[in-house]
Amino acid sequence: MAAAGDTRGGDALTLDDYARLARERLDPGVWDFLEGGAGEERTLAANVAAFDRVRIRPSVLRGVGRPETGTKILGRTWDVPVAIAPIAYHTLAHPDGELATARGTAAVARVPLVVSTFAGCSLERLAAAGGIPLWLQVYCFRDRSTTRGLIERAESAGLEALVVTVDAPHLGRRLRDIRNDFRLPPGIVPANLAGDDFSAPAAHARTAFDPELDWSVVEWLRSVSSLPVLLKGILTAEDAARAVDAGVDGIVVSNHGGRQLDGVPATLEVLPEIAAAVAGRVTVLLDGGIRRGRDVLAALALGADAALLGRPVLHGLAVGGDEGVARVMRILIDELTDAMALSGVRATADAGPALIRL
Repeated sequence: MAAAGDTRGGDALTLDDYARLARERLDPGVWDFLEGGAGEERTLAANVAAFDRVRIRPSVLRGVGRPETGTKILGRTWDVPVAIAPIAYHTLAHPDGELATARGTAAVARVPLVVSTFAGCSLERLAAAGGIPLWLQVYCFRDRSTTRGLIERAESAGLEALVVTVDAPHLGRRLRDIRNDFRLPPGIVPANLAGDDFSAPAAHARTAFDPELDWSVVEWLRSVSSLPVLLKGILTAEDAARAVDAGVDGIVVSNHGGRQLDGVPATLEVLPEIAAAVAGRVTVLLDGGIRRGRDVLAALALGADAALLGRPVLHGLAVGGDEGVARVMRILIDELTDAMALSGVRATADAGPALIRL
């Protein structure tokens, strides 16, 4: 794990700089757990490579001035079209974990933090810290009472949405973790769960996750909570359309950061067909491969309402705690604003397919 209070990284200019610094700070096994993917990691690489292939078609003499980065998602205005993706155990990167992530994000922009089921900080403590909206990422356990109790706690604490992971009947075959025989370090536990042995994440998932989860889960969630429901893990137009028909409030185009089934498409590759199937009826978010501000712009142009930022947040956290997270967010927002201004995009809603060449 990284030490608290270290604010190195002041000279970092890109999110890749923060990744390099974080790797120097973290235990190799922890780095592999956070950074690795499933199988041969083809999908993990494809997520980033898809954005690398994007070419922006700028439109000149647009009188853009300073672009407007705000956007409205599920009735709330975000300062920028970027939220913090759900990642387990921020405490692996810094002792203050999700609390530091929330502080760092709030210092820069009012956007949601999606809190993992396996967060290292309690929902109540995060909610009491204030500053940014909180959403809950939900894994459905075989014991539905565990899932229901977590959702009820989230709603009582003031969290604003449920993001249900639907691509994980169990965890993918992550070869780095198998080779390392990875175990969570002592003291790293899910603060909002109790009673199980969580030290081996993959083994725990096989015994605890509901492998028979189906579309009826949407109706069940509606029966236990009034919060908006988003499904995370949608990769086809058919599933996107079915999600809309099931009555969800949004979807997250996601391949779990390349950590589930290796060989599935990059999220950016399938975004246009999914956006076309949804046709504006529900919110569409995307995660996987966001490493620059112009990546966010590309996602908006191809049909996403906003993007979720994952691993780079933990890189900032490992390097400099809440200030490291703040710096990562500032870099991304500055890059997004720069890309919008130089491509002639006045507001996020103006980004469309004509902006992009793949």
